Amino acid sequence: MKWIKLYIGSAGAILLAAALERFIVATGHVQALALPEPMLGIPLRYAVLAVAILELIGALICLFGRQISLQLGWVAWLATNYVVYYIGLLSMHGHPQATCIGSLTDPLYLARGTSGILTGSLPLYLLFGGYSAMFWSWRLARQAKAAQFHKMSCPACGVHIRFDGRNLGQKIPCPHCQKSLTLRKPDLLKMACYFCKAHIEFPAHAIGEKMPCPHCNMDITLKEPA
Repeated sequence: MKWIKLYIGSAGAILLAAALERFIVATGHVQALALPEPMLGIPLRYAVLAVAILELIGALICLFGRQISLQLGWVAWLATNYVVYYIGLLSMHGHPQATCIGSLTDPLYLARGTSGILTGSLPLYLLFGGYSAMFWSWRLARQAKAAQFHKMSCPACGVHIRFDGRNLGQKIPCPHCQKSLTLRKPDLLKMACYFCKAHIEFPAHAIGEKMPCPHCNMDITLKEPA
């Protein structure tokens, strides 16, 4: 989970920088801001301002939020919209004016040269990183949920039984042979030999079987520990 938290922090920093720069752009006096945005049909100033607000919300969620699923979901949603917007502009034979930090009226001149290539790749970083982190987080949650369940063999019929870890220690009838059993972890059980009092370890499915004690060689019947 460490890399997921680092990714969320970096995504929050990227979105915060993008939002602040868009606010600077939206409050500028460039004439191009009055032109209609090609896909939304509203003045470019309002489009830039709307994206800045969404990015600011995403940044605050990433930097100060507590729910990883919400943080990753917001980043993935924003990144998906970046890519869809980019593809939409290309399909309309338009020029991608702003993908993340770079902008048509970029006052910091970040959308040029090497810096432009780096800033242009940020949406892909957010996109692939967001969905990868969501998948990994889902996988970890599924593994944690599966770890809460245990399996054991019925001492009477040997059939495997799967049960919730919260029911450990409870006595239930076996769902197959109806014999009473105690739900235990699939660890080795321990009992003391009736004759030499030495400790013996054995699997739960061996309860009821007879065997010679490995210490005194006397025949004993394996029983469930009291």
